[in-house]
Amino acid sequence: MEVIGLTGGIASGKTLVSKILTDLGAYIINADLIGHQVYLPDKDAWRDIVATFGPAILKPDQTVDRAKLGVIVFNDKEALNKLNQITHPRIVEETQRDIAVQRDKRGDKGHVFLEAAILIEANWLFLVNKVWVVVADKEVAIQRLQRDRNLSPEDAKKRLATQLSNEERIKYADLIIKNNGSIEELQEQVERAWYELNAKGIA
Repeated sequence: MEVIGLTGGIASGKTLVSKILTDLGAYIINADLIGHQVYLPDKDAWRDIVATFGPAILKPDQTVDRAKLGVIVFNDKEALNKLNQITHPRIVEETQRDIAVQRDKRGDKGHVFLEAAILIEANWLFLVNKVWVVVADKEVAIQRLQRDRNLSPEDAKKRLATQLSNEERIKYADLIIKNNGSIEELQEQVERAWYELNAKGIA
């Protein structure tokens, strides 16, 4: 079984590509969703996060207030590293468990996709056999952030500046999906890539 990493920067359209693939019948393991789950109060990571950052980051229902935590780690690289040291190993562990379950079901045939925004930044490439990278031009991404997240142009540029550039991501890509146009154009690209996988007998 082949594991294909699906990644891309903010406002690239990675999530939309994932939805298109799901509609086509692909199986997606969402590392970003797993990342949210490790913050839940019944998880070991929750206890470590509270011990590290204090109870002030909790909501009244005892769940982590990710907005408060985000303010702390966004402005403090050391704090971000501490958070990543708590959460990343748990995300990898859960992801590997999901991959193993699918491998037991599928054997040597077929593939699954691992959707992960920080696949490259977190050094998770060892989890996948190939990488599909979704990219959008900087100007397009800024427009989307203004439209969809109500950010100012300055804040949108700051968000993009904290991430890997398209050029850096593309270095790791086995397939590049360019998303500067319409949803229909994106769908056509994704469908073509999907059917090529089928043609190779590994879909």
